[in-house]
Amino acid sequence: MTTKNTLHPSNKHRHGYDFPTLKKVHTPLSALIIKNPHNQQDTIDFSNADAVKALNVALLKKHYQIKQWDFPQGYLCPPIPGRVDYIHYLADLLKDSKALIAEKDKAISGKITALDIGTGATCIYPILGASEYNWSFVASDIDPVSIKTANANVNANRKIKQQISCRLQHNSTKIFEGIIKTNEFYHVTLCNPPFHKSLTDAATGTNRKWKNLNKGKTANKKEHKVDTLNFGGQKAELWCQGGELAFIRQMIKESIVFQNQVLWFTCLVSNKDHLSKIKLSLKKAKASEIKVFNMAQGQKVSRFIAWRFVKNNLTTM
Repeated sequence: MTTKNTLHPSNKHRHGYDFPTLKKVHTPLSALIIKNPHNQQDTIDFSNADAVKALNVALLKKHYQIKQWDFPQGYLCPPIPGRVDYIHYLADLLKDSKALIAEKDKAISGKITALDIGTGATCIYPILGASEYNWSFVASDIDPVSIKTANANVNANRKIKQQISCRLQHNSTKIFEGIIKTNEFYHVTLCNPPFHKSLTDAATGTNRKWKNLNKGKTANKKEHKVDTLNFGGQKAELWCQGGELAFIRQMIKESIVFQNQVLWFTCLVSNKDHLSKIKLSLKKAKASEIKVFNMAQGQKVSRFIAWRFVKNNLTTM
């Protein structure tokens, strides 16, 4: 197993996948394990949706005590190591923030409450955050099927059942409005926003990923539809009007309204070229503190941006 030194130090997957143990905890994985032609180590075909799903189920069972986890065909299948990295870095952010809270304020010293925007059918961030850090979550989505499936995943696991509440966002043009209720306080919000500007862009991006995964293979060279791949996804998961940048700008706009109810707002940023524009929007919104966290899984580099309105947070918690 190859050590993935780029993952967060607390990430349980830094040393790769223990396939002998994983196939014992989830037997369907056994039939999907193949040999890496370069080093003859066990692996899976990461362009095979069934294989990726089976690996995720095994990882959740072994490392996070999640006994049941499922989602409809065609919905995004998230990579566990990368998703939990976001959670670990958020934990670092909150740990460092304790020094910024006055001694008399106890909100940050109690149980962490987080809000996941666009949780998806898998509800993966709340499941991982509740399992790893015992955080409480509200998980929101605009897709009724995603909320129904997310609820099923939560309710099927006694360990996390009492820690996660799923809410349907009825207004597709809003992010926090309609989800954050009066008198609620969240230590952190998180989000993996839709990246593409249109379904056509999403399909192009999906086929590019598929081709990269299948480099050197002679079969399956045809173009694939968005919903046929492990990184497929529904409309709300993949694209929105204006793409990632427009979505995050709307999030910033709404964060001004809810600044007294959230300590840290955060969001993944897929395109690093968007960072300068996002920072400019945050400065115009008078955010008191802005941080960017870089993450990596193998050769894939990702990042998230965090912001808060310090004075208001300190005076109202």
